[in-house]
Amino acid sequence: MTHIADLPAVRGTLTENRDLSGLTWMRVGGPADVLFQPADEEDLSTFLAGLPSDVPVFPMGVGSNLIVRDGGVRGVVIRLGRGFNGIAFDGDLVRAGAAALDAHVARKAAAEGLNLTFLRTIPGSIGGAVRMNAGCYGDYMADVLQEVRVVLRDGTIKTLAAAELNLSYRSSDLPEGAVLVEATMRAPQEDAQVLEDRMAAQLAKRDETQPTKDRTAGSTFRNPSGYSSTGRADDTMDLKAWKVIDDAGMRGAVRGGAVMNTMHSNFLTNAGGATAADLEGLGEEVRKKVYDTSGITLHWEIMRVGEPAPTV
Repeated sequence: MTHIADLPAVRGTLTENRDLSGLTWMRVGGPADVLFQPADEEDLSTFLAGLPSDVPVFPMGVGSNLIVRDGGVRGVVIRLGRGFNGIAFDGDLVRAGAAALDAHVARKAAAEGLNLTFLRTIPGSIGGAVRMNAGCYGDYMADVLQEVRVVLRDGTIKTLAAAELNLSYRSSDLPEGAVLVEATMRAPQEDAQVLEDRMAAQLAKRDETQPTKDRTAGSTFRNPSGYSSTGRADDTMDLKAWKVIDDAGMRGAVRGGAVMNTMHSNFLTNAGGATAADLEGLGEEVRKKVYDTSGITLHWEIMRVGEPAPTV
C-alpha cells in the first residue's frame, strides 16, 4: 500500500484510499491507494521526479474506456483536470490538453473551420484518444496527430513526434509510466457550417445505433478486421465485433448485473448493481464463446486495471 506520508509534497490534491468507481463511466471498482490531481505540468513533473521509483503510477482520463477491478489500484492514480484542458489554435494546428474532452475539441475546431469531426462522437479525453489511437468513420488520431508532450516517469518533460508513438489500430507505444499532457494536431480546413452539420448527423446516427443512455465504456472489443467502422455502404460487417458476438449467440448475455447490450452487442453494460468482476467475467465468457464458435479471438478495447476483490 502507498500512503500520502511517503509521497512528495504537491500544489495539487492528494487523496488517500480514493474510491474510483464514481470516476468511471461503468461506475464500478475499488479505491486507489492515492489519487493525485496535479495543479499543472510543473506540479506533475516535480511529483514524479520525487516519487520513489518502486511506486506504480497509472494515468487515468475521464474513465470512459476503463474497468477498475473491485480490489482497487495500488500505487498512485494520476488524474489530470482543469490545468490540462486548454484548447488553442495556430493556423491549421490544434493544441489540446490531455484532459480536454474529445467532443469539446471537435466542436471548438469546427467553429474555427478545422475538421476534427471524427472526435465528436468518441467518449473520453484527448489523452485517451492518443493512447488508443481513437477513430471512427475511417478517420483516426494517427491521421492528424503531429506531436505530443509527455511527462516521463522520472519527471522529465519531453516532446515526442507522432511517428515515435507507432500508432496503430487501438494502440500506441507511449513510454511506460509516461503521462501525456498535450497533443498537437493538424486539421484539414473546411467550412464551419458543413462541419457542424456533419457532426449533427453523426450524433443522430450514433444515438440511433448505440446505447448512449446506458452505463457502458464504449466498444468492448476491437473489431477483428483491424479497423474502425467507416460508415460507408461497402463497409464489410462480417468481421465486426458485434457481428461475431451475435453469431455466437451472446447478444443480451447476462452475468450478475452485467449484460451485453441488446441494442448493440459490443457494448458491455452495467445494467444495475454490477461489479467489475461481473463485467470482466461476462466479457471473458463472450471471448470464449466467440472463439469456440468462430475460431476468432476478440481483443479487449476497454482497459482493465487493478486487483480483484480479496477473497474472504
